[in-house]
Amino acid sequence: MTAPVHTALAGIVLAAVFLVAMGAVMLWMFRVPRPVSLDVAKARRSLDLARVILVPTTGTGYSQRGVELACRLAQEQRAEILLAYVIEVPRTLQLGAPLPPAEQQAERALDTARQIVLLHNLPVHTLIQRARQAGDGIIAAAKDHHADLIVMGIAGNHHGHTFGSTAEALLHRAPCEVIFDKLPS
Repeated sequence: MTAPVHTALAGIVLAAVFLVAMGAVMLWMFRVPRPVSLDVAKARRSLDLARVILVPTTGTGYSQRGVELACRLAQEQRAEILLAYVIEVPRTLQLGAPLPPAEQQAERALDTARQIVLLHNLPVHTLIQRARQAGDGIIAAAKDHHADLIVMGIAGNHHGHTFGSTAEALLHRAPCEVIFDKLPS
């Protein structure tokens, strides 16, 4: 007679555990999020739209910081990071002219930036773009690769100007949202 009592008791305990677990799941599923205004909801969702984040890099400390910032912005939505190095080709040369020192510097800068992105386990692609001016190259890369956001680290002092010519070009002509990370002087 004790075996059926133990079996019945075990059944009752299992049923109670099941009911508690199902109750917890139902509470979690039907919880109502804290109400927020439409403006707050739009601001929260606006970064979720960034699928491709373009990060121009030069290999400097401030541009590497821009890579890190882009990675942190990309993590929640698993956005792709596109690292771009723009080789500024003098007007006296053809755009395709070989420039070995600049090409080696580009590879080093992109390799360092790629390592930063890989620490975050994000998809990463690299690009060496040639242009007469860096701003034009970044804008072309953003258009060609359908970037949703450009994140760029910039130096603190531009001889009395707020931004350098590259940042100014992006401010006025970028085809997408731009975020600048400026270190203090």
